Amino acid sequence: MSVGLIALLDDVAAIAKVAAAQLDDVAAQAAKAGAKAAGVVIDDAAVTPRYMTGFAAVREIPIVRKIAIGSLRNKLLILLPIALVLSSFLPGAITPLLMIGGAYLCYEGTEKVFEALLPHKAHEHETAIGSVVLNPQSLEDQKVASAIKTDFILSAEIMAIALSAIPAGNVVTQAIVLAIVAVGITAAVYGAVALIVKADDLGVWLAAGRSVSVLGSVQRGVGRALVYGMPGFLKLLTIVGTAAMIWVGGGIIVHGLEHYGLTTLPHAIHHAAEAASHLVRLLPGAVDWIVNAAGAGVVGLCVGAVLIPVTGYAIAPVWNALMTVVRKFRSA
Repeated sequence: MSVGLIALLDDVAAIAKVAAAQLDDVAAQAAKAGAKAAGVVIDDAAVTPRYMTGFAAVREIPIVRKIAIGSLRNKLLILLPIALVLSSFLPGAITPLLMIGGAYLCYEGTEKVFEALLPHKAHEHETAIGSVVLNPQSLEDQKVASAIKTDFILSAEIMAIALSAIPAGNVVTQAIVLAIVAVGITAAVYGAVALIVKADDLGVWLAAGRSVSVLGSVQRGVGRALVYGMPGFLKLLTIVGTAAMIWVGGGIIVHGLEHYGLTTLPHAIHHAAEAASHLVRLLPGAVDWIVNAAGAGVVGLCVGAVLIPVTGYAIAPVWNALMTVVRKFRSA
């Protein structure tokens, strides 16, 4: 009996060692996959606060919560199983789907630029595609829905990048790693967004301090800086978020063209970035990234500029007619 128990304990110990090794492997893969997707994660964090503007302070955290839940649902319930199925059975479909999503980001970002430059024309375009809101609740719902749609595209890019960093083979391991990346990135992005949108409230609390010490004076100074600085910072972040949508969308399309052997445009952007980084001795890596992002942004603006009239005069009328038929069918 004692020999059997010792053998059983040895087996349990061996299984535990294997499980621990697998957990370490999963953790390492998740860290590697998350790091590889860090660029898009930063873009995601920059994009989201632009959907917070125009709302009362008491609605900011509830809106962030709604978007975060939608983001997690996007990643875990939709994108994760789709990524696993496509990587196993239709790997060739991943790139074109990402390019379609990239085109949507280009469209939405360019539409915001269009709205800033030509507000009257933008209003006509919104009316044509049926996106005019009627009351504050519908405005909030529309903003949340729009943020979740944008997050879906960015999350798809994050999950695709993360999947590419995971060794092929065990589907269960891939699923666990992707789930860890999804939860971790969502928590990081929307935790950062919550801190950003509530920083002014923190500033008010710090500025109201009554301590007469040096530390109290510093606290009040930091508080006042947050109160006065956050509106401008949020406006800047809105601009950066719009630009991020355009350059991420353009970058997805450029990478897709390169994937299909259409390398003239991607190589031109890469060569321009390399040349610029060689000319500037200070922070050449940053210069390389800026030129690549600028090139992708130009591509994104061109794609978005084409899609705005296509959406207004072709896609939206067909979609609205289809929805009319569906509503009539349901009411019959």
